[in-house]
Amino acid sequence: MNGFTKPLFIIYEFLILIPILIVATILTALSTICLSYIQSKPLLKTIPPRLWSKLVCFLSFISVSVEGLEKIDPKKSYIFVANHQSFFDIWVIYGWLNNPFSWIMKKELRKIPFVGNACEAAGHIFIDRSSPIAAKKSIAEAEKKLINGNCIVVFPEGTRTHDGNVGSFKRGAFSIATDIKLPIVPMTIIGAYERMSRHTFIVTPGKIKLIIHTPIESNNDLSEQETHNLAKEVRNIVVSGFSQK
Repeated sequence: MNGFTKPLFIIYEFLILIPILIVATILTALSTICLSYIQSKPLLKTIPPRLWSKLVCFLSFISVSVEGLEKIDPKKSYIFVANHQSFFDIWVIYGWLNNPFSWIMKKELRKIPFVGNACEAAGHIFIDRSSPIAAKKSIAEAEKKLINGNCIVVFPEGTRTHDGNVGSFKRGAFSIATDIKLPIVPMTIIGAYERMSRHTFIVTPGKIKLIIHTPIESNNDLSEQETHNLAKEVRNIVVSGFSQK
């Protein structure tokens, strides 16, 4: 975006994009809550957030490409592990990952009007980090959902990157995977930091790429050091995706 068009886009963002996003988010939340009551068609509740995510990227003039979808089975359960660059990570994964999944998210997000209720209705898992016991209870809840093709998506860095680099990975997601022997799927998100970093709410149109890597089979009974090594291995795979720009 050159110096002439950027001010025009900022005007567009605040006068058109953000108002549409607010309305679309409320409608998506309400639709998700309503569709969650149709127990015979659980996948219906995934349609509103998928459409919402594609709309946000379209209106933001952001194109999304995906590489590696053929590596995953839509009927199998996985734990998807991705780097966390910006808010656009959420829209990219919602919009372009085909497997039904639940997010693992901070419990504070439950307090957001409409969004928190919709996330709860959709079956997403709120992690309570106030104590080890509360966190373990949240993880146990997550493990119950990982059947019949249901998956979990987690950002093991715990927060968005400050500088575009991939931070260290916490062990929580890997403990879940090893407890119930689920494959871990590393995912690399490229370009989301450049589209909107945590330091601004101004969107920069452009491209985002999602790379889905080969699943890694996990085993139970790993020691603390082995789990740490697994987290390090997955992080290295995620980082390697940046060489495929």
